[in-house]
Amino acid sequence: MDFELNEDQRAFAETARQFAHDQLEPNAAQWDEAQSFPKDVLREAGELGFLSLYVPEEDGGLGLSRLDASIIFEQLAMGCTSTTAFMTIHNMVTWMIASFATESAKTHFCPKLLTGEWLGSYCLTEANAGSDAASLTTSAIRQGSNYILNGAKAFISGAGETDVLLVMARSGEPGSGGISAFIVPADAQGISYGRKEPKMGWNSQPTRAVTFENVAVAVENLLGYEGEGFKIAMKGLDGGRINIATCSLGTAQQALNQARQYVTERQQFGQALSQFQAVQFKLADMATELVAARQLVRYAASKLDRQDMDRTAYCAMAKRFATDIGFRICDQALQLYGGYGYIKEYPLERYFRDVRVHQILEGTNEIMRLIIARRVLAESPELV
Repeated sequence: MDFELNEDQRAFAETARQFAHDQLEPNAAQWDEAQSFPKDVLREAGELGFLSLYVPEEDGGLGLSRLDASIIFEQLAMGCTSTTAFMTIHNMVTWMIASFATESAKTHFCPKLLTGEWLGSYCLTEANAGSDAASLTTSAIRQGSNYILNGAKAFISGAGETDVLLVMARSGEPGSGGISAFIVPADAQGISYGRKEPKMGWNSQPTRAVTFENVAVAVENLLGYEGEGFKIAMKGLDGGRINIATCSLGTAQQALNQARQYVTERQQFGQALSQFQAVQFKLADMATELVAARQLVRYAASKLDRQDMDRTAYCAMAKRFATDIGFRICDQALQLYGGYGYIKEYPLERYFRDVRVHQILEGTNEIMRLIIARRVLAESPELV
């Protein structure tokens, strides 16, 4: 098993690192403070292929592996966690459309999504169907050449600013087998948006509720077949969990970098903080846990690329572990900064706020534990 990056992966990482350094990091604090959505920078990211990383080449994407994408997202997250997290959501939407849409829908939507001219939102969560996503109630009733959508979605990233909505709605019986997936233009008649939610973090992307009132969606905008929506959503979420775990890795690495620099410069009791054993032990634990989380995320990504039978369990493990560790490292880095870590002149408090939601979205870490436990309790529980 080779843990080293190949030449292409190093080149991808360097391109992402440079973009993060030039375009994301200098603006992240201002985007957070102003709660502004950087569409212009997202379009620049699209021009570099960062919005179509694992879309198949035949559909205009880069056709990279999920492991390759994880390496890239980690570097981008070091520049701005919130903006990179939106890029991962957009990548998921674009990949799902390229992979499961009709040819006519792909021809219409993919070219503009690939470049970032259009941006996409993923609409699964509802006010009463968060962790229990299969209980969603947004309905899709077939009427001639259209489906008519009624219902509401909650906590939708980018809503009100994006151009395309990927919507899960109930077209059949109760349970997961009655859910279908639809591509919906964000400005379709009958769609309305709630207020921009005031949030703890992720402030460079808006979050709103979306309401559908008799919204007509063409039959050709159905993904796959009727009743396959939940299955498609879960395929997207395996990769989404890798992506959000990766955003935690990048943020934690940047927090560790900042903390290391601070403790080597900060003087107390006649010497640099880095000379105190307690500080050294803390840095050692942070670095060790970060490396362990990174290896698990990349291993899970490779499982997903190979379509291993245990891929869902490994993606859940990676998401649970990396998001918990990422938050802990940011918390410890803030502690090393002392009072300076708590004020907005330094980026540690933003890292802390931005990574906290990673333990909730793409399936809470409690749900990740359920997924893992079911696999452990299976007839053949060995995970290798």
